[in-house]
Amino acid sequence: MTISIIKLKCFLIPFAFLSCQKQVECNPKDFKTGKFVFEQVVNGRKEITTFTRTENLQIETYHERTDTASVRWVNDYEFILQKLKPRNSAEKKAISMRIISTKDKTYTFEYSFVGENKKQIGTVTKIN
Repeated sequence: MTISIIKLKCFLIPFAFLSCQKQVECNPKDFKTGKFVFEQVVNGRKEITTFTRTENLQIETYHERTDTASVRWVNDYEFILQKLKPRNSAEKKAISMRIISTKDKTYTFEYSFVGENKKQIGTVTKIN
């Protein structure tokens, strides 16, 4: 009898701690449109991309090159980017984006090419 109570306590105690974790703030609608900056490290160098997003388009500038992509919202958290004028076969692939958390003027997202499982994470800051 005592062993069953000990087993039950060992099972329930971890759930008590999990229920106390802080909830991640998420207000994805605040980031559907606006002007943004995305910073990432590529080959040891900090790379900066700026973009403006409307409900249906994203205009992005990276290395003084501007591209436009269509934006198709799947729900408040997920959207698909598709370049309007791809220059090669790699640019023809659509990118799936999913907002996973927000805080103040930033959101963290995961992204991958549509149909691929390899996901990457990034953080974007809204500047306007």
